[in-house]
Amino acid sequence: MRLLACAAFLAIAAYGQRKLDPAEEQQELNTALSEAGNSPVDYIQALEKHLAKYPDSPQKATIEAALVKAAIESKDDKRILLYGERVLAANPDDLQVLDKYIRTLLLTDDRAAAEKALGLALRYEHDIEKLGEQPAPGRYSAAQWKEEILKGTARGLIYQARATGNMGKMNEAIELAQKSWTQYPSASSARELGRWLSRSGKNLEAVSHLADAFTIEDPNSSEVDRGKDRVRMGELYAKVNGSEKGLGDLILQAYDRTQALVSERVARLKSQDPNAGAAQILDFTLTAVKGEPLKLSSLKGKVVVLDFWATWCGPCRVQHPIYEKVQQRFKDNPNVVFLALATDEDRSLVAPILKERGWGGRNYFDAGLATKLDVSSIPTTIIVDKAGNIASRMNGFVPERFADLLTERINQVK
Repeated sequence: MRLLACAAFLAIAAYGQRKLDPAEEQQELNTALSEAGNSPVDYIQALEKHLAKYPDSPQKATIEAALVKAAIESKDDKRILLYGERVLAANPDDLQVLDKYIRTLLLTDDRAAAEKALGLALRYEHDIEKLGEQPAPGRYSAAQWKEEILKGTARGLIYQARATGNMGKMNEAIELAQKSWTQYPSASSARELGRWLSRSGKNLEAVSHLADAFTIEDPNSSEVDRGKDRVRMGELYAKVNGSEKGLGDLILQAYDRTQALVSERVARLKSQDPNAGAAQILDFTLTAVKGEPLKLSSLKGKVVVLDFWATWCGPCRVQHPIYEKVQQRFKDNPNVVFLALATDEDRSLVAPILKERGWGGRNYFDAGLATKLDVSSIPTTIIVDKAGNIASRMNGFVPERFADLLTERINQVK
């Protein structure tokens, strides 16, 4: 899916530059991308072969940007470093590339790489803080946005800790890792703290923080990561105590400690945002474009049709009259509810479009549901059954069949 998006990105860029590009080059690029399909390896090789033949291509910067994103997707560290440096030189504000580039630099203990990474990590933290001064994008509430900024700055501090430690300044690394943990407790910050404490000979303190990494709820910490934490804890604890006897008690203490931290975080967020910690569809509260908020729990027992759309989405404009046709078919059935959820980053664009086009219905802003439900393309239609579970998902639409197909699926759920 992401590679296809990269290909589309290149095609759009090429369209805008077609007057500058020789027809032969453009045709070769189109053919190469078509033949590469959705294979990351073939995709990268095709673009590199093209650049080798056309080193002065007007699309060089665009192609290199696509290359680094493909390298990130395929976890190709060599190419992340190669193209990441070039892309950041041209576009230093690309935080996704900057994040992956720093992380890749720090995969080794190389001092020169650490010095370069430290400067970039400081810039990363600064850029995240500046981003936090901007209004929350449409898909986030103010509280969620603040949470994302805290996580970002804490990640920047982890990078600084790793770079500083790799430069031999372990006390400073410990301070930076502790600062990251205080800013936003995570498995990564606890693990980093344990790393530098153990290298400083403070093994029992390191075990305590590795236990934090092992027990804290963190979606970014894999079972492989936790397995490594467990092994390292055992090694360090046995080194101090002669065996692992008593380690279980220490892990239980860490569990209680980290659970309290997570509960406190969720409670703080929930006081500012009703959707903090929402785990199920019916847990969410939607903000209306005009009118009162809607608790989706109030719709339990009904079939709910969620239309994820955006003002910039051309197909959404074509689809809307078809939606209205389907709504008319169920207008006398109070147990079928249609909700339109705008996913725009800039919410101020939504109301004028609704007014301009005379679109009625029940219009709300996405409250994080698109992310929760993995909505990766617009338009997307999701039908929720009476218990609040996903019963059907329709990505995009075929104009000639959409009304009948949606009607059929609603009736199946109903």
